[in-house]
Amino acid sequence: MVKVYGEFYGCSANKADHEIMLGLLKKSGFKTVGSPKEADINLITTCAVKSPTVARMIFRSRELTKVNRPLIVAGCLSKIDKERKLVEKINPKASFIGPDAITDIVDVAYATLNGEKVLSLERLNEEKVSLPHLRTTPIIDIVEISSGCISNCSFCATKLARGDLHSYRPHAIREQIKDGIKDGCKEFWLASQDSSAYGRDIDTSLPELLESVTRLEGRFFIRVGMMNPLHFKKVEIRDLIEAFKNEKIYKFLHLCVQSGSNKVLKIMRRGYTVEGFISYVELFRKEIPELALATDIIVGHPGEEDVDFEKTIQLIEKIRPDIVNISKFGKRPGTHAEKMIEVPRTVVDERSRELSKLVRKISYERNKKWVGWKGKVLVNIKNNGTMIGSNYAYKPVLINGPVKLGEFLDIRITGAKRNLLIGECL
Repeated sequence: MVKVYGEFYGCSANKADHEIMLGLLKKSGFKTVGSPKEADINLITTCAVKSPTVARMIFRSRELTKVNRPLIVAGCLSKIDKERKLVEKINPKASFIGPDAITDIVDVAYATLNGEKVLSLERLNEEKVSLPHLRTTPIIDIVEISSGCISNCSFCATKLARGDLHSYRPHAIREQIKDGIKDGCKEFWLASQDSSAYGRDIDTSLPELLESVTRLEGRFFIRVGMMNPLHFKKVEIRDLIEAFKNEKIYKFLHLCVQSGSNKVLKIMRRGYTVEGFISYVELFRKEIPELALATDIIVGHPGEEDVDFEKTIQLIEKIRPDIVNISKFGKRPGTHAEKMIEVPRTVVDERSRELSKLVRKISYERNKKWVGWKGKVLVNIKNNGTMIGSNYAYKPVLINGPVKLGEFLDIRITGAKRNLLIGECL
């Protein structure tokens, strides 16, 4: 029995790809092990969205090379690192498999074990739903609903790796969810690069998909993945809001704004305005007041001046999101922004610190409003003996007491921190 060790980085779509590759390997007789030294072959599923992340990928590739086992590099970095060949300089024998070629993993693994160097990087156009996959969390199933996107943002390297939008068929998505329900899954993540664009290429839409999956029998929650405000222009937003009202869907909206300045949004090629973004948020909150809002901000994109950053601060103060994922701009090879004049690093660092301070304050204040709330919480994370659950708004709740993964518990919120709530069983 061939032993394989795997580790992944990045978004939920990357995690889903990693689980599928491990599942296909397991089906073919491979055995997963807990460390690179135990393995006959190692697999790393990489992320390339940020410069610091790429540095981490290079470090891990170097560490995995040191154990002197055949290495397969999957994920976004495998596809976009054609010119710089960062990993190949470390491990000339490593094989590479692209994000949309993961169904080749078994053949690539056997060839790599036999001393061959394989480059499987082209899109196979196979749907990734309903494939064997090895869940890293037994009650959470990650369901990829599409790959790629239809945007061309100035800063994004993910588009270079994942290509244009390829939506998967609703029937296949429902079949994977039904299989997960049979296996005892209680939470399903609908993963993609941009959920709001789902279905544009196959004459359907995200609201239609959500309406159909919520009709499936069983007690479970759906988490809808990241969305781009640009594509809300093409989605009937009131249909989407109605879908979100279903009790099986977390009241959690991840809508990425990236900047509070229309000038910077234009430079970024985002295709929407700050005012449009605000209007979408206000529509959702009017209909779902308890909505948890997450957004993303890139600090220091080329062209961002002090006045633009101040507009970002003002936007965050106005919409008061529960979560803000803050990234310092770092140029990525092959992107439009790579050739732009960068904002001085000291300025970027200072802006990031200021924004982070504001975000921490707002996150804590929004969490405090949940103290005293009573309701159901799904226990979905076990971390070194600590049990964490999510309520209907996808708020993480630290639970004291002997509880089990997959339980729906009656909880009272007794305290709040910036990044989670504290609850006790009733």
